[in-house]
Formats: sequence, structure tokens, C-alpha cells
Amino acid sequence: MVRDPDQTRTQAKHMTSPNQIKARVLLADIGGTNARFAILDDSIVGMMTHLLVRDHATFHGALDKYLGGLAEPDRIEAAVIAVAGPVQNGRCVLTNSSWVIDEEDLRAAYGLWAARLVNDFEAVAWSLPHLAADKLLQIGGRQPLAGLPLVAVGPGTGLGVGVNIPHAAGHIVLASEGGHATMAANSPREDAVIAYLRQRFGHVSAERVLSGGGLENLYQALAALDGLILPDRSAAEITRDGINATCATSRAALGMFCAMLGNVAGNLALTTGAKGGIYIAGGILRQMPDYLVTSEFRARFEDKGRLRSYLEPIPAYLIINDDVAFTGLHALANVIIGSRAESDGSG
Repeated sequence: MVRDPDQTRTQAKHMTSPNQIKARVLLADIGGTNARFAILDDSIVGMMTHLLVRDHATFHGALDKYLGGLAEPDRIEAAVIAVAGPVQNGRCVLTNSSWVIDEEDLRAAYGLWAARLVNDFEAVAWSLPHLAADKLLQIGGRQPLAGLPLVAVGPGTGLGVGVNIPHAAGHIVLASEGGHATMAANSPREDAVIAYLRQRFGHVSAERVLSGGGLENLYQALAALDGLILPDRSAAEITRDGINATCATSRAALGMFCAMLGNVAGNLALTTGAKGGIYIAGGILRQMPDYLVTSEFRARFEDKGRLRSYLEPIPAYLIINDDVAFTGLHALANVIIGSRAESDGSG
């Protein structure tokens, strides 16, 4: 796929959801680098447009450019937007951008009857019940149990955690800061790595080792503990050299990364009772599915002493769908519009 410097369009994907809705809704996934927009119209997610955040001073400027390219921009009725940052009182200042997005401003500026902001990982959690089997790579376990919690965990720029809880009327999604929970070691080598990182950072959260920056932290810690002077490597370079086995320290860092992720995922499964499955999102592991499958991830997931038998049946999945956030936004849009239909007496 060739990308224009300013924007690219990718072919539409039909995203299934249990409730078909009829409305014209703006869907957007806003990160620190890319802003992606699409229209949900009569249950179909249309062409997706990518804009570079750096090319637009404000979110409204980027949105106006996107809407200006539509045939019927005035027919947008609502907006559901995933943002790479915390949402407080319907407002988000993006973590890695100066953009500010506010639900009330959106409703007023564009004449919307609804605008909803969610953290980007909350959108991933909304997607979990609707992901097609061909967008998932199962890593151990058996079949998920219907009606029980599903958990998403995703190492990327940070470490996202979200929980989707089915109930009689639909789903409850819990946003979480689980990535900032304290990281536990599971071996003397990991003890030494965490002790080294504690000297640098004080508190060592799961995100300090399970993210792009976290992989770099593991590489640097292992090099220091082994008395090696190595060139700085980015997370992408560590991943490449680890998979290719051209750098022993990169290989060791990547192996520890997958093992520690298994440890965290198993803890989440125990904490939430996630017999509906553990789902791994984020771009890092999507680039190395074969390595993840053969790594210590699954062994460490199940290595919980007396509770091994509890964890063994729980399936873990690597999400290989690039547009998982839009699947979640679609599902959330269905909920919002369904609620409106009920309140209007038209549902």
C-alpha cells in the first residue's frame, strides 16, 4: 500500500456487531502520530482516512479537513472517538500531542446529538466479543467460556489493560491503569533486572518492561548486568536482532519480554476471572507472532502453582487485526445509538 505524505485511504472493512444500527456516525482513532477517521453509515464502516497529527495544529483542523472530503459532511449525527490519552469529564489532552478533544465542544461545533471519547485501549476492550476468528492467533488453552470476562492487554507505546464483562443486557467495559501495577519477578535473573531498573526509576511498573521503551529498558539492564558495552538499540532494532539472533542481548531481552508478559497476563486472568480469554493487542507482538508462540509466554501464563489447572483451559489470543480500535468503536456506537432509540421510544 502506497501512502500519500498527508493522508491515505484503505479499503473499507465490514465489521460485524450483534446489533445492527441505522445512523451516520463519525468514528476516529487518534494517536500521537496518526489520526484515522471513518464513517459508520447504516451499519457499514466506510473508507478509512489517515491524517498525520503533526500536519494539523488542532483536532478540529484535522477533522474539518476530513469532513471537507466527504460527499455529505453535514449528515454526521454523532461521534465516537478513541484517544491516546486519559479521558476526564469528557475531555482529553493527548499524551504525545498538543491536541485537546472535548465532547461538549464537538457537540456544539458540529451539531451532534452525541459525542463520546474513550481511551484507545477501552476501544480495544469493546472490540473483544466481535473479533473474527481469522483476526486472532490462539496461543494455548482451549475454548473461551461464554458469559465470562474477557481481558485485553497490549504492549505498545505504553501498556494498556482493559476488561470486558458480559451481562444480560450487553457488555460493561472497565478502563484500567493496570499497566502501572508493580512488576513482579519470577526468577533470580528477573530479580536482578528489576533491582537495576529500580535504581533508575524507583517504582518498576509492568509498563517499564512491557512496552516499546520497556523492551529498551530490558536490553540496557541485561547489558549492564553482564558488563557489556553495547550500542543503543531502539525497540524495533532489538526485536529485529532478537528474532534474527544477531545480538545475544537483544535475544535475551525479547525472551524476557515475552516471559514477563505471560506472567502479567496470567495475573490478569486470575484477578478478573477471565475465562472468556486473554487478548494481546499492540503493534510490537503483531510483528513477531511465530516468536511469541514459541517463547515462554504460555508457560509463564500458566505457572501459578496450585492455580495452574485454573489457567490451563483459558485461551490466549494475539490480535492480528490492524483496525481493532474501529471494531470496538463500532460496537460502542451501537450501544450509544441503541440507548438513544430506547429513550426516544423508537427502539
